[in-house]
Amino acid sequence: MLTIDKIGIEFGGNWLLKDASHQFKEKAVTGLIGRNGAGKSSLLRIIAGTNLPSSGAIAKPKDSKLRYFHQDLLSYQTERSIFDTAKDAFEEAIKVKNELDEVLDELERGSEDLDLWDKVAHLQSIWEGLEGDKIDSKVYEILAGLGFKPFEVHQPYKNFSGGWRMRVLLAKMLLETPDILLLDEPTNHLDLPSIQWLESFLKTFPGICIIVSHDRYFLDRMVQEIVEISNQSLTAYPGNYTNYTIKKAERMDIQQKAFANQQKFLNDQQQFIDRFRAKASKARQVQSKIKQLDKVDRVDEPEEESVALSIDFKVKITSGREVLQLSDIGKSYGEKVIFKHSNAVIERGDKIALIGANGLGKTTLLRVIAGIEPHAGLRKPGHNVKQGFFAQHQLESLHLQNTILQELTAETRDKTEMELRTILGCFMFTGDEVLKKITVLSGGEKSRVALAKVLVSEANFLMLDEPTNHLDIQSIQILIQALQRYEGTFIVVSHDRHFLSQVANKIWYIENQELKEYPGTYEEYDLFRVAQLQKADEEEKRLKNEKQPQKQPQKEVVVAKKQETPMTPKEYEALKQRKNRYRKLQSEVDQTEAEISTIETEIAALTESLTSPAVASDYAKIAEVNTKILKNQQLIEQKTAHWEKLLEELENFTEE
Repeated sequence: MLTIDKIGIEFGGNWLLKDASHQFKEKAVTGLIGRNGAGKSSLLRIIAGTNLPSSGAIAKPKDSKLRYFHQDLLSYQTERSIFDTAKDAFEEAIKVKNELDEVLDELERGSEDLDLWDKVAHLQSIWEGLEGDKIDSKVYEILAGLGFKPFEVHQPYKNFSGGWRMRVLLAKMLLETPDILLLDEPTNHLDLPSIQWLESFLKTFPGICIIVSHDRYFLDRMVQEIVEISNQSLTAYPGNYTNYTIKKAERMDIQQKAFANQQKFLNDQQQFIDRFRAKASKARQVQSKIKQLDKVDRVDEPEEESVALSIDFKVKITSGREVLQLSDIGKSYGEKVIFKHSNAVIERGDKIALIGANGLGKTTLLRVIAGIEPHAGLRKPGHNVKQGFFAQHQLESLHLQNTILQELTAETRDKTEMELRTILGCFMFTGDEVLKKITVLSGGEKSRVALAKVLVSEANFLMLDEPTNHLDIQSIQILIQALQRYEGTFIVVSHDRHFLSQVANKIWYIENQELKEYPGTYEEYDLFRVAQLQKADEEEKRLKNEKQPQKQPQKEVVVAKKQETPMTPKEYEALKQRKNRYRKLQSEVDQTEAEISTIETEIAALTESLTSPAVASDYAKIAEVNTKILKNQQLIEQKTAHWEKLLEELENFTEE
């Protein structure tokens, strides 16, 4: 159980939370949301015990194991491999194994201490209880789920970029199986396949999980509860993020009406007091109403949502119908081929999402499209194309001594300071923050400035590489609305599925080292890929069934009768045992065949259940069914191998 009891968080006289309370549910995933600066990360640090609250307390079991995933973990350094770093999660088991190895070494050196054998038995029992023999396979499995290839897992941790290092540390925390798991923007450094794997993992997480995320799609799929920080309070909404938006709108409407009604009542009472304050005959009534007003529990006026802001990204010059043509495009780094023989045409009005796992070449392709990456083949820009390119390397082009406002002013001369301040407000820079110099900004803040610069450049062809990474949910929604109204052409790389589903009308992906296109929305593409995977699974099962060993006709044992001399008792006993063994072999063959048939029937039933609404709508049930199917397939392989051995022995038996 995790309880927040009348927590207060105060910085320099500004209260982020005041007398806030909430009890987090067992075996549930909670989404913690709020405006930028509302106090989400501050609350997580207090729950984790790294910070102290200004008032109130956190109650959790003393023996509970808590792990906190956050961006500050990037400071962690080690010379070891990523496999060994993740394996540190099993500290207790590794300690037992090291101690066991030391005792065994001592015995091998000839020690005659009999107590050492008792110690070996004790340590071996602990090692088996901790499932020590499964540690390596668990580490390999979780690193693979988070996107690491087999040849990468034994490479040094220090050789990887910050995003990949964060994946290693996330893997370590998940392997530690904590009772309470705090995740601050866990999807920021993950690609789509890794996010989907994380979703599958968290669906079966047995403890309390609290997630801060700007990924609406992720929150919709993961959480059973939303807790919002607003007005210095914590407000809980059952259900996922979409349900929260509906319930929040209803609550805001009710609060607005209650606020308006109370304001009318208060104004009426105040008017009475002001009118009759000086009249002695009304003095008692006036005092009564003053006391009455003092006791009124005031209804807060609902906060205005920043998402109500909107911005438009103008196009100064309209491009030709054909924006860009790619012919026989290829890119390699030495012997490593990224893509080859790829062709594509980008037409005016295309809103393209370039998706796929990390390492397939999305950013490389975006740089080829931008004309800043050497490549094979032909890149042909269209007429009147003015391009704007946003990527992490664009941060280097910022002028460090400029203020944020000056940086945007230098990009566009057609907007007033008020218009630029409004735009910067959409990118989470408000008030005097726009006067900060670029040099003092964090990496995420610089990224937001660079994105704002590209979007006010009046370009008619935008290339955006992970534009939502450092934005909150409200800012992402503003960007979505702006891109929906944008009259130019764009191609965007993003792992935010809600964002992609709202802005893209074409999907590009790299498969088998070739660029491919799906002419539809992200949601349509997602259904298309699911159908493709199902078809591939069915084909694999069909081929596997064709390779299944067929039942062979069994040869009848012919026992030669000795004509010349009668059998001795010893020979008779041998013949009897031989007959018994033959009957046992036949029985085992029949039994194994029946078991294989039963398992195949169960697999067929499980596969069929995946299409039922009750299972298809529940990700946890889908994962459970898939796990059962996999176990049954593995069992069939074991049974088939045993069946083949029995048949071989039976064949040899009859040939003797």
